[in-house]
Amino acid sequence: MPEQATEVKKRGRKIKEDSARQARLKARAERAAAGLSTGKGRPVKADSARQLRLAERAAKIAAGETIKRGAPKKQKAEAAA
Repeated sequence: MPEQATEVKKRGRKIKEDSARQARLKARAERAAAGLSTGKGRPVKADSARQLRLAERAAKIAAGETIKRGAPKKQKAEAAA
């Protein structure tokens, strides 16, 4: 059986390299490569209650304290015999 040459074609729409979208994508990739914010997602408010709790938790973990998860166990009332 003879081999048939298969032609490889690019799929989808053509990319305009000088478009505004491509400029934004390139800038985002450069920021990501530099380790900076890529601007995706909701920004973090540093002084929010949740961020303060998370900072306290991270400090406890760094200090070597054990962190218990969840609510404390309920104390069962002993039945009077």
